[in-house]
Amino acid sequence: MEVNGRFDHFNFNVTDLERSLRFYKDALGFKPVGEINGPDGAFKIVYLGDGLSTFRLELTWLRDHPEAYNLGECEFHLCCRVPGDYEATRAFHKERGYVCFENEEMGLYFIKDPDGYWIEILPSEQ
Repeated sequence: MEVNGRFDHFNFNVTDLERSLRFYKDALGFKPVGEINGPDGAFKIVYLGDGLSTFRLELTWLRDHPEAYNLGECEFHLCCRVPGDYEATRAFHKERGYVCFENEEMGLYFIKDPDGYWIEILPSEQ
């Protein structure tokens, strides 16, 4: 048997869903494409899309977890390619205070979301 899986979504748990939605719209242009609400209000999931692919970023808010998440020492991250003027995008992210790490030698940088998740930013062509 050969399994041909495909990527569907990746989850980030967030402490303030509205703040995270604003960040992802402002920083990357991601918009809500789906939502699931817990029947008793215990959780809310919002799926964000980029308008280009079927991959989704799942933001999960849990009512009973208001404190910051311990992201541990795992060096996982999401990576996004941005079209257009890469340096202008980098300048925009710097102006907003989103940039948390730059590697000039490799030609990339990372932004950090309100909950501390890192997103690598690459030009659309590399």
